[in-house]
Amino acid sequence: MSADPYRSRTIRHGTARYGRAIREYYEDLWERLPDELEPPEFERRLAFLRDHVRAGDRALDIGCGTGDFTAALAQAGARAVGVDVAEAALARARARHQSLDFRLVPIEGPLPFEDNSFELVWASEVIEHVADTAQWLSEVRRVLAPAGQLLVTTPSHGRLRVAISGMDRFSEPLGDHLHLYTKASLQTLLEEFGFSEVEVRAVEGPPLLRRSLYSSAVR
Repeated sequence: MSADPYRSRTIRHGTARYGRAIREYYEDLWERLPDELEPPEFERRLAFLRDHVRAGDRALDIGCGTGDFTAALAQAGARAVGVDVAEAALARARARHQSLDFRLVPIEGPLPFEDNSFELVWASEVIEHVADTAQWLSEVRRVLAPAGQLLVTTPSHGRLRVAISGMDRFSEPLGDHLHLYTKASLQTLLEEFGFSEVEVRAVEGPPLLRRSLYSSAVR
């Protein structure tokens, strides 16, 4: 059966419109956020990152925001690049960390790097916002060098936590959290995309009500 060119154009144009809408959402969000903004649980996330970065690593900070984690990578001796989908976020990052490399990336397209470009990819509080998780993880794996590390943090949505608080609190219809992860679902996802040595820890808060997942995996 031959392809339907009208349908192909419709999907392509719909994807482009979606990309523009999401980019505008994040540009507006970063324009409205206060100037002095500290990421939530920054010190705990920073300690997790520092436990895995090595001096000399080529490191990519995906969803870098104000660039504070990119700066931490550089301070640890890594050759760090920070990327984000919002120019408003990158403007803040460049103002705060003028010597570092920050780049705009397309929200709906491939990462602008060669294969095997990095020994470490840091994606903190990002994966839950990604619409096409399969494409995103494929790109992350592509730019990682063999035996490179992927570090992911994301909110935890265990059954008890969701049962007590309700789904609406975590997945608002107009919010930007597109996916909810449990410890098991995040581990399964990373393994299905060919990552090995996958470790997922639930942290922050009492047992059975942990608020965050911290994961490391190897390409």
